[in-house]
Amino acid sequence: MSKEKIFELLQNTIYEVLPDLEGEQLSQEDRLVDLGADSVDRAEIITMMLEELSLQIPRVELTGVSNIGELAAKLYEKVQAV
Repeated sequence: MSKEKIFELLQNTIYEVLPDLEGEQLSQEDRLVDLGADSVDRAEIITMMLEELSLQIPRVELTGVSNIGELAAKLYEKVQAV
């Protein structure tokens, strides 16, 4: 799966968890907190992405990302390692 496809899946997941953003263009530099995601929303987005990608990794491995582009890149890295 490509980085672009993972970013697309991430966007769709964000729209699902934060429906008020539907129709807005998200960029890779956007931060979940700036988009209005609280800690529960962020945890839900990560959980949904891990399920979508069939990844079974500790969530702590995804810490340290500062925006959704970095999150998509980290998920891509984990998918490639499987």
